[in-house]
Amino acid sequence: MKKPHGHSGGKKSGSGGDDDHDVWRHLAASIEPLKRAKGRFHPASDLAKSGSPKSRPSAAERAVSKESKAASRAEAQPAPKASRSAPPELSLFDRNSVRKIRGGRVDIEARVDLHGMRQHEAHVALRRFLMSCQSRGLRYVLIITGKGKGLDSAAAHVGEADRERGVLKRNVPRWLEEPDLRAIVVSFTTAAIQHGGEGAIYVHLRSKNRG
Repeated sequence: MKKPHGHSGGKKSGSGGDDDHDVWRHLAASIEPLKRAKGRFHPASDLAKSGSPKSRPSAAERAVSKESKAASRAEAQPAPKASRSAPPELSLFDRNSVRKIRGGRVDIEARVDLHGMRQHEAHVALRRFLMSCQSRGLRYVLIITGKGKGLDSAAAHVGEADRERGVLKRNVPRWLEEPDLRAIVVSFTTAAIQHGGEGAIYVHLRSKNRG
């Protein structure tokens, strides 16, 4: 059994200090250094280094951002050019040209007779006729609609052919004002008596080389 350290045992007090020093050296030599612990997440220190955390944008914010980018790209791009300009308005038929046609100094280069046609047939025939004439470079043509009888006449005296001619007399001028025909028609007017009077129309066509 070991004797307790202290002043007993006949040893000098000065030697006890040496024994304590030896024991401490022995303990110090036997101590193994602890393994360094892995770095842990420290919110305060990490935030101080990286700054305040960025919040994730919401779906609404992302949508607004996409719309803003799309608008910026659209503004940067040049506006598309119109694929087709609007057709010009019809002009008044030149009076001098009317006098020349009536006097035979300007020839009527082609004519179409819409008598006996129903509205749909007449409309198709009119468009086909005018486009064909304009493509051939013709300038002055004649459309015959027929005078027809007034719709206020007694039904017993108004036949189907007369009704159709009356309808065509009213509708042909309206058809000539349609956008696709305005692109090739300069103007039109009622023909002279020798060419049909109120039952016929002079039409001045645009030059095919004109834009």
